[in-house]
Amino acid sequence: MKTLTVTDARRNLTHWLKQASEGQDIGILCGDKVVALRPVEVFSEDYALVEYGVTDADLTRFADKIDNEVTEEKKRGRLRRYSGNLLKDIGRT
Repeated sequence: MKTLTVTDARRNLTHWLKQASEGQDIGILCGDKVVALRPVEVFSEDYALVEYGVTDADLTRFADKIDNEVTEEKKRGRLRRYSGNLLKDIGRT
């Protein structure tokens, strides 16, 4: 295992992250412990739950609520499709 200080790791972090993603064992000293850099799998199915504590049922309720709000706003004529150039409109082109 290649072991680095925080300063050394920070100096060339992209290099060490690439090395770890290619399977090399990389560790960074943090006090009296070594913290390993390792790739992990990210599953989009549980992202909302892991990151925000939101269940599938919560997401479904939220999506339904937003759909209903959009439908109501369209009926009231307060929602219409934007057909311009947003970047131009805000002065970024």
